[in-house]
Amino acid sequence: MDKIIGIRREDKNEWERRVPLVPDDVRWLREKHGIRAIVQPSAIRIFSDDEYRAAGAEVSEDLGPAGTVFAVKEIPAAMFLEERTYVFFSHTIKGQPYNLPMLRTMIDRRCNLLDYERVLNEKNQRLIFFGRYAGLAGMLDTLHGYGMKLRARGVDSPFARIRQAYQYASLAEAKAGIEEVGNEIDEKGFPEELCPLVVGFAGYGNVSRGAQEIFDLLPHKILSAEVLVEMIDNFSSDTLNLVKVVFSEDDLVRPLQGAFDLQDYYAHPEKYESKFENYLPMLSILVNCIYWTDKYPRLVTKEYLKNRTIMESTPRLQVIGDISCDIDGSIEITHKSTKPDAAYYTYFAAEDRFADGVQPLGTTVMAVDNLPCEFPRESSIEFSQVLREFVPAVAAADFSRPTAALELPGPVQKALLLHRGAFTPEYGYMKDFIQ
Repeated sequence: MDKIIGIRREDKNEWERRVPLVPDDVRWLREKHGIRAIVQPSAIRIFSDDEYRAAGAEVSEDLGPAGTVFAVKEIPAAMFLEERTYVFFSHTIKGQPYNLPMLRTMIDRRCNLLDYERVLNEKNQRLIFFGRYAGLAGMLDTLHGYGMKLRARGVDSPFARIRQAYQYASLAEAKAGIEEVGNEIDEKGFPEELCPLVVGFAGYGNVSRGAQEIFDLLPHKILSAEVLVEMIDNFSSDTLNLVKVVFSEDDLVRPLQGAFDLQDYYAHPEKYESKFENYLPMLSILVNCIYWTDKYPRLVTKEYLKNRTIMESTPRLQVIGDISCDIDGSIEITHKSTKPDAAYYTYFAAEDRFADGVQPLGTTVMAVDNLPCEFPRESSIEFSQVLREFVPAVAAADFSRPTAALELPGPVQKALLLHRGAFTPEYGYMKDFIQ
């Protein structure tokens, strides 16, 4: 039997130019594993139709012959065919309401759903992700927003020379641009009124590491959260170094009783409360990279910002790069997601109101929700190189068999949310979302 996969055209918005499998890997799958690919045509995709044709793929609107369809973002409900396998970021495991109609359709049509977010190793670490590129682009956009905010306040700084990620031709060019800014700081410093210039990273996973990869090109000192409290005054006139702090879970929350325990926090977050307000007054920029659901305490609340504005007319925290981008989530003032060409909005705590764009006063939020699309070529290549190793097993799987007999690789088996329209045992809790 022919093994045929489909690659869906991304059309969520004009910025989404990524692909799950790049032409070179489509060619590799055909030559090494005999897997044919049908690719939907696209005028905006970062890899052209002709590049896929040259790799041996068929370019066609009709993905009907494909038993398995790969995509990046959500697939419109009308496109699901009966008893087919779909592999994409479904954004459903938290019960996201905007994707429940899609999920219901997949159930009704007895589809199989594999979610990249749940392709995990034995340590429950994600194996297929765009997170690094979310961090890379998010840090660039956050630093750009900070530079624009200073400029709006009439403060000239080296940060005004930083562009948004999509405005660079490549990641290499972006890094070179940041290095130039770093050299300028080494030679001339930045305005003393910005001191101490503290950048806090909430979280330490793939997204945070990507963000730090950009930040680390700037001259800086590294402090722990505990040492920050003790030593912040030492940087009150240091115009040659930013200060970097990476916050882990025990920096963010404290138990209502007893000692902090990481596994207990994951299992029973209701037993913990935020203590992040101990550090917020010291931060100039916050980069949010944590996984969050409404079971967990928030990092930044409207109440905190209002109280801080009463204490200081211009609080130190100027910009929040909310790479995690959970609406009304860990950053309560992330009230909507944005696109790269309108990436920012500003919250005025005293009046509890928002204004679009980077404003001189207030707290500016960067809330682009598909940051990796700002580096579509590099992020797609890196993603595809990992994904291609799992494609042969998925394409060859007989999904008519019982779940336990599918013989999928362990990481892929963990990613199976729906099998023939039914939730697999690990995801049985999702029935409550549908009901």
